[in-house]
Amino acid sequence: MNVAAVVVAGGRGTRFGGLKQFVSFAGSTVAAHAVSSARIVADVVVLVVPADYEGSGEGADLVVSGGDSRSASVRAGLDVVPLADVVVVHDAARPLASAELFLRVVNAIHAGADAAIPALPVTDTVKRVVGDVVVATVPRADLVTVQTPQAFRRSVLLAAHAAGGDATDDAALVEASGGRVVIVSGEPDNMKITDPGDEVRLRRRRGVGMKIGQGLDVHAFSDDPTRPLMLGLITVEGPGLVGHSDADVATHALCDALLGAANLGDLGRHFPDTDPTWSGVSSEVLLREVVEKIARLGYRPASADVTIVAERPKLAASMPAMSRALSTVVGCVVSVKATTAEGLGALGRAEGIAATAVVLLEEFS
Repeated sequence: MNVAAVVVAGGRGTRFGGLKQFVSFAGSTVAAHAVSSARIVADVVVLVVPADYEGSGEGADLVVSGGDSRSASVRAGLDVVPLADVVVVHDAARPLASAELFLRVVNAIHAGADAAIPALPVTDTVKRVVGDVVVATVPRADLVTVQTPQAFRRSVLLAAHAAGGDATDDAALVEASGGRVVIVSGEPDNMKITDPGDEVRLRRRRGVGMKIGQGLDVHAFSDDPTRPLMLGLITVEGPGLVGHSDADVATHALCDALLGAANLGDLGRHFPDTDPTWSGVSSEVLLREVVEKIARLGYRPASADVTIVAERPKLAASMPAMSRALSTVVGCVVSVKATTAEGLGALGRAEGIAATAVVLLEEFS
């Protein structure tokens, strides 16, 4: 069977506050990703755009202006679709639909269905309300939510649209005309951009606007018996460490990871040990400064993990407090673990303590 695709990008994005389908995403636009995904199964891809569209086509083969409703826009696309046995209709605002999902709906048509749509089970309790009053609980066993891409026998889809009706999806028109619509497994990540916050969630799911950083720091034990041991922003019983600041090796590794993820260099660049300003300073001050620096670039920590390497002292009892203290400053959960060097090298001889850290930054608006 020959397959053509209609990617619907004709909406005005009223709830989003603009043309959501053309916002920048992962090196191109949301619509361009949808077009590229549709090409996995389609020989020809038609993009339906607003009347005032001034783009270059987002990679589609044909571009046509849409109508006043979603159904009218689909019909505008169908008017220019070349002869094909199967037509796939996809929303431009769903850029994360996988190749497997496109193949599932098309294969269902090959298997004999008139229409095939991705569906997810309803997992939340559903209530029917009048105003703000609940009037009934709706049984959810037979309910699903549906997505695009949706695949159709071309003749069936044309017949369903012949009367010029409107519906929230094309499958509803096929249902109304008596066609056989089957469901295939949908994808939780196949989200649709609708509201302003959806763009942030979209980037988070794709990993766009996220940066990874790694940090490493090592400090030797001090001979000064009055020097406290600071680790993860708390005081731990044991000999202190040598350093220009308070030598909190765990926090320093975390700072380096944060700076590295933001491409800001290392801790020494921003707080050099030649500057008396930072002599004996608490590492909490350094960590707060680092978090502020990355915030000015539009990033915030999303996840962080710190591993301390020490033969002594034993740290198991202190790690929860370290995690709480670091998390409070960083603004996300900071996992803290500890291990030993198994007696190997300088760390194994208990000459000092090392720490590594890995962080994930996310872009925020």
